[in-house]
Amino acid sequence: MMFNTLKKYGWFFKLRWKSYSFGVSALIICAILQVMNPKIIGTIIDHFIAGTLNWKILIFWVSLILIFALIMYALRYGWRMALFGNSTLIESILRNRLFSFFTRMDSEFFHKYRTGDLMAHATNDLAAIRFVAADGVLTLTDALSLGGVTLFSMFFFIDWKLTLVSVLPLPILIIVSTYLGKMIHARYRGALRAFSSMNDHVQESVTGMKVLKTLGEEKEDLSAFKEETQHVVDENQRVYKLKAALNPSIEIVMGLTYVIALLVGGNYVQSGRISIGDLVAFISYIGMMQWPLLAVGGLINTLERGSAAYDRVDVLLAYTPSIVEIENPYRQALEGDIVFDIQSFTYPDDEKPVLTNISFHLAKGNMLGVVGRTGAGKSALYKLLLRDYDQYEGMISYNGINIKDYALESLKKGIAIVPQENFLFSTTIRENIRFGNPNLTQEEVEKYAKLANVHEDILQFPQGYDTEVGERGVSLSGGQKQRIAIARALAVEPDCLILDDSLSAVDAHTEEAILNSLKKERSNKTTIISAHRISSIMHADEIIVMEKGSISERGSHEQLIETKGWYRDMYQKQQLEKKLDGEGL
Repeated sequence: MMFNTLKKYGWFFKLRWKSYSFGVSALIICAILQVMNPKIIGTIIDHFIAGTLNWKILIFWVSLILIFALIMYALRYGWRMALFGNSTLIESILRNRLFSFFTRMDSEFFHKYRTGDLMAHATNDLAAIRFVAADGVLTLTDALSLGGVTLFSMFFFIDWKLTLVSVLPLPILIIVSTYLGKMIHARYRGALRAFSSMNDHVQESVTGMKVLKTLGEEKEDLSAFKEETQHVVDENQRVYKLKAALNPSIEIVMGLTYVIALLVGGNYVQSGRISIGDLVAFISYIGMMQWPLLAVGGLINTLERGSAAYDRVDVLLAYTPSIVEIENPYRQALEGDIVFDIQSFTYPDDEKPVLTNISFHLAKGNMLGVVGRTGAGKSALYKLLLRDYDQYEGMISYNGINIKDYALESLKKGIAIVPQENFLFSTTIRENIRFGNPNLTQEEVEKYAKLANVHEDILQFPQGYDTEVGERGVSLSGGQKQRIAIARALAVEPDCLILDDSLSAVDAHTEEAILNSLKKERSNKTTIISAHRISSIMHADEIIVMEKGSISERGSHEQLIETKGWYRDMYQKQQLEKKLDGEGL
């Protein structure tokens, strides 16, 4: 089983074969030199008993021990640098591979895997894999080389019969270790799953701390977290119970070996088959055998944990995204008309279609307004345009080309979306605005901030554009976050800009200023605005009303007002609310 685990790391061992060869060779040489010491000590004892020990002989053998010690010191330094250096390298390679993998995944992937679980893969699992690349290789090589060389020395330097008799209990240990190893592997999987679940709980609770405090659910969440933590403890204790049974088994075997060696070896000394020095050396060799046997427990622990972690990461990396590029896709910049012709679209985990018979033509440079009740399917439109999902009946084309035929990079650069719930990075306002276009000058950054009507707000901060927004923009108001997100989207100069209810947190005056700026600045580019407030989309070239996943009304603002439908009713209602708010003031 242990070699099956190491086989999974074969690609890395091939990549770093030179340093691993040096490290393994250094360990073997150290083992050979180490087993020389008991024989040297036995020889000195025999000289002492025979009365032939003198200063010349003593200095020779002691000097030899010292030389061996200096050589082993240098070799141990070398193999530590080689093995532990490689372990950090494999962790770095897999971490970069995982992060790159995450950036390529589609919405279905992140819907299937929770953030905390992915974090556990990138931290806890990779740490377990790192241990195998260093501690696992070290322990395995050291145990095999030291154990093998020690047995060889006992067999040929002392007495082969005494050696065979003394190692009779060792097969018992092999059977016990194999049995416990299988059980440890299975239980480690449960421990890793429990850790992932706990990690996910922490991530969600920290992210949603404001909600927890607002609703007064701190105690309840803490109680739930304690249950998660206890589950982790319970799962790990199940592993430790098996590990705890391993070392006592080794000690029992070693005790039997010592008893056999003393009884049989003492008899051999009396019969003259071996000398007292040989018996002392033999007992020392048995003591040296104890480390390889004890190392079996740690080795099984390391390898099984690393194997379970590697399997988890391997399964993750084997995930096939549903959104893939065709061979030789179109890589030119997006430009032209957008045509939607969708007969049906259903989310992967649902049975009921979320979009049905959606058809419209959005000419280049025009603005499309999309309104409707919550859950009417507005966001689904944008997800299809951004290729978050491809499983639909129909076609979406950009400049007469099916969007599935474009390179994903072209779509991402040509279409920018600003959702209602915006994510800002924990850096300065300036860096957030130019996140998608890092080469922007300060003048250009300010230009887009002015278009989003947030420039004056930024200047009010003591540090201006150097203001740190905090995690997820915690130091900013909702309206400021929305406008900075709009500025960030404008900074990449997209051919199509989608504002998905991203003006909900600003007042009517600010909203009007932003829309006027966008209409002037983006007169030759396409804009799609989704909103609950009719004032946000009333100046669009065309407006579509979504209801239960279909288009129930369409036309200009004036045309829809003349139609006795949902749009006119909502517009009149909002106008009345506006008047009442004005009277209230």
